[in-house]
Amino acid sequence: MRRARIITGLAAAGLLVLSACSSGSGSGSGSAGPGGVKPPKIDKLASLGSGEGQVNIVAWAGYVENGTNDPKVNWVSDFEKQTGCKVNSKVAGTSDEMVTLMKSGDYDVVSASGDASLRMVYGGVAAPINTDLVPNYKDVQDFLKMKSWNSVDAVAYGIPHGWGANLLAYRTDKVNPAPTSWSAVFDNAQANAKHVTAYDSPIYIADAAVYLMAHKPELGIKNPYALDDKQFNAAVDLLKAQNKNVGEYWSDYTKAVSALKSGNTVIGTAWQVIVNLAQADKAPVAAVLPSEGATGWSDTWMVAAKAKHPNCAYKWLDWVVSPQVNAQVAEWFGEAPANAKACGLTSDKGFCDTYHAADAAYAGKIWYWTTPTAQCLDGRTNVTCKDYAAWTQAWTGIKG
Repeated sequence: MRRARIITGLAAAGLLVLSACSSGSGSGSGSAGPGGVKPPKIDKLASLGSGEGQVNIVAWAGYVENGTNDPKVNWVSDFEKQTGCKVNSKVAGTSDEMVTLMKSGDYDVVSASGDASLRMVYGGVAAPINTDLVPNYKDVQDFLKMKSWNSVDAVAYGIPHGWGANLLAYRTDKVNPAPTSWSAVFDNAQANAKHVTAYDSPIYIADAAVYLMAHKPELGIKNPYALDDKQFNAAVDLLKAQNKNVGEYWSDYTKAVSALKSGNTVIGTAWQVIVNLAQADKAPVAAVLPSEGATGWSDTWMVAAKAKHPNCAYKWLDWVVSPQVNAQVAEWFGEAPANAKACGLTSDKGFCDTYHAADAAYAGKIWYWTTPTAQCLDGRTNVTCKDYAAWTQAWTGIKG
C-alpha cells in the first residue's frame, strides 16, 4: 500500500469556493451556496446507452492505474476490454487544477475532494448523478452518501469513493503514556520539543481549530473552516506557539515515514498509510484518532455537465466503485474504500479494520477538508470569516 497523493490540493488563494457547510459527520446535504445561490439547472443522464469508445478522466495520482507504475496494479485494462471505453487519464496535483481542467470541457469525469466538488456543482461544471444508472452505488456506505460535499437539495452530484483521517502518530518507545489528545502536539508539545511534526499546508490551521473547539468552547467555533477574526487569531497563535517545538513540517508522505523511522519525529500528524509503512519496516510507531476528532478527506467521482462521453463516464463510475476495484484502489492509494463489499476482497484481510472502513462513528469524528471562504461556512451572516488567502498569508507567518 502507498499513499499516491502527496498533497491534497486546496484551492488557490483568493478563489471563491461555493461550498455548503461541512460537519464532522457530514450531516445532510447542502441546500445552497453562500448568499443562497442555487446550482444551475442541469439534467442528469436519463438512461444508459452504448459507450462512445473512450472516456477522459482527471484524477488524483493512484486512482486510475493501468499497470504502468506497477504491472500488478491495473484496473483500467479490464474496464477497457469489458466496456470498449478507452481510458485517457490526466493526473492533477491540486484541487484547483482539477477544477480548471474540468472547466476546459475536455474531460468527462473527475475524482474531486471536498474543497473542489461543490465549486463545480455551483459553477455548472458538474452534472447531477442518476444513481440508478450506477448499480454499485447501492453498496456504498450510507454514512458517505448524500453529504454536504457530494449533494445539494437531496440531489446526488457524485459517487463516494474513499476517505481517511489525519491521525496523531507517535513513537511508542519515546512517547509515554500513549497520547489520546491533540494536546500532545499543542499545549504539551514542549515534552517532545523539536521532534514534533505537522502537515505543511495552510489547511493545517483547521487542525488547531478542531483542538480549540474542544478546549476553548468560549471561542464559539462550530466549524474549523469557518473562523472569524477572534477564532482565527486564536488558532494562529496556537500554531505559532507549536512552531517552536516542530522539528519539520511535511507534505511528502515518504519524508514523514523516514522521519518517524529515524526518530527525528516522535509525534505528530500522519496518514494511516504513513504509519503502515513505518510499521512494515519494524519502526515502533502507532497512531490514534484523538478525542477531539480530526480533519480528513472524502473523495467523490463526478461527471462533467458537458461530458462528451457520458455513457462511458457512467460505466467508469460503476466500475471504479465496484467491490473488487474499490478494494484495489483503496489498498494502492491508502484509504478506506466506500463500497461496503470491498472489505471482503482486499488482499490484506485486516485492511478495512485498520482503516475503519465500516465504522460510521469513526467517520463521524472527521471534519473533511473544505476551503475557507469569507462567507462563513457555519451559516453565520453577522460576521466575516477568513478566506483561504488569509489562511495562506497566516501560514507563512506561523512557520516564521
